[in-house]
Amino acid sequence: MKTSNYLKENNAKRLWHPMAHPAESLASPPDIIVEGEGVEIVDVDGHRLLDAVGGLWNVNLGYSCEPVKKAIAAQLDRLPYYSIFRGTTNDNVIELSEMLAEFFAPDGLSRAFFTSGGSDSVEIALRLARQYHKIRGEAGRVKFLSLKKGYHGTHTLGASVNGNSNFRTQYEPLMPGCFHTPAPYTYRNPFNESDPERLAQLCLAAVEDEIKFQDPSTIAAFIMEPVLGAGGVIPPHKSFMPGLRAICSKYGILLIADEVITAFGRTGSWTGSRHWGVQPDLLCSAKAITNGYFPFGAVMVSDAVAEVFEKDTSGKGAIGSGYTYSGHPVGAAAAIACLKETERLQVATNAASRGDELFAGLQALMTKHGAIGDVRGGEGLMCALELVSDRGSKAPIDKKSIGKVHRVTYEAGVMVRVSGNNIILSPPLIITATDVAKILSALDAGLAAL
Repeated sequence: MKTSNYLKENNAKRLWHPMAHPAESLASPPDIIVEGEGVEIVDVDGHRLLDAVGGLWNVNLGYSCEPVKKAIAAQLDRLPYYSIFRGTTNDNVIELSEMLAEFFAPDGLSRAFFTSGGSDSVEIALRLARQYHKIRGEAGRVKFLSLKKGYHGTHTLGASVNGNSNFRTQYEPLMPGCFHTPAPYTYRNPFNESDPERLAQLCLAAVEDEIKFQDPSTIAAFIMEPVLGAGGVIPPHKSFMPGLRAICSKYGILLIADEVITAFGRTGSWTGSRHWGVQPDLLCSAKAITNGYFPFGAVMVSDAVAEVFEKDTSGKGAIGSGYTYSGHPVGAAAAIACLKETERLQVATNAASRGDELFAGLQALMTKHGAIGDVRGGEGLMCALELVSDRGSKAPIDKKSIGKVHRVTYEAGVMVRVSGNNIILSPPLIITATDVAKILSALDAGLAAL
């Protein structure tokens, strides 16, 4: 490895970072992480931190998951790559598809289309939704609905259904036919409604109103995260996703669950859809499917949707989408090992317990620190603090101040993620009660610095 001084000197000279301004990266170079073990990471100066970000929502099993590492190494020796495009396949993807069908059976999903990651999975799901309706003779169903504050990746279709202007404005015009409805965001919403259940009903009414306005026969699908993640960890009321499922079924619209973050135990349930008692038509997954050790993803398809494709005799059911690395044998080997370890460790149960502790601790911090305007979470290991300069007006805290909170928390030994005026927490699902206490202590120090 190059010396610490060399890495710091060249940190942002040639490298443009995702989701960052190049000039800002030059002025304030990113932290350089060089090691990871268990739930901890180490920076280039030897500073050890508990990773309360979990990589990027994906390192659910931590940085020392030997079964996954060994599976990757063994597969590289046996077959480092081969395509699964028409006419060829590999043994791992066959085994993995069977395992995923069993894992997602309670969600009513039984077929898998493999991708290279989350944005890919969203793109494929949206494409399949349009194709599904064309096969059925409803070619006019091309529009998509989604929630404001939702995040669905960076491909053109995914960016078009994104509900956050930060990921859209500089790239518009995007795809036509994409429309957004209010999110069940209790702290800030256009209805000025603070009751979560009442807000859920108002948001559902807005969805149905938009469907009628657009004409139901023109809408292909509604896509949503069971818990909105990058938008600031916004869990809806328990009635919201079931209500949305009912509306979609009523109007013949497919429901796509974007579970790139929430699948595989993050919410304290094995899937976010299952957490709310909903069976989607399509489900997007990635991230934790390989614990972040290999770029890989999968779109899971329901029996009803699959039957339309598989029984087609017109030729319209031929799938004209795919990626060079779809079903990559090394990624599939990693996913098989990861799924086995995920189930063996019962990480969903731990996520529920540790998530309750973390959420309660954050609520306690809110009574101590006036900069906390809202605490969100309570659904597994997904939590956020929304920081404000004034609780009465809910004015967001300034960038410099939240940067100070982040820095002091970092110095206290915990890595957290700043997104706008939110501090987002998504630690590995194997953390202990002691780890939760360390996260809370470091945040306490960071907030006290204000």
